[in-house]
Amino acid sequence: MVDLERVQAETMAYFRALDEDATVRYHFRHADEEGGLWYVEAVPDRGELIVVKQAELTSAGRLHRYSWEHLDDEHGGLTDRAIDPEEDPLEAVPAEEFWRVWSQ
Repeated sequence: MVDLERVQAETMAYFRALDEDATVRYHFRHADEEGGLWYVEAVPDRGELIVVKQAELTSAGRLHRYSWEHLDDEHGGLTDRAIDPEEDPLEAVPAEEFWRVWSQ
């Protein structure tokens, strides 16, 4: 049996290290089919872009935020897959736009 607490601690440590050590950050937005907007902050790691912060602004105006400090809850969680701006339906946004949503 996998020690879930250990796995969660390792996951948090990985995302925290990426977030704290990043020298380059990318910001993207994605509109979902329900009218919500997803904002992500991603950093490069071993040739991939890894999301370190994710904010979902629902069509009802609710904001859900995920990062190493809050990996998941009953509404969702920080994505665990790399993103590819060439393949994924993402729109680059200025860091200021991401932070305006994140800090609501």
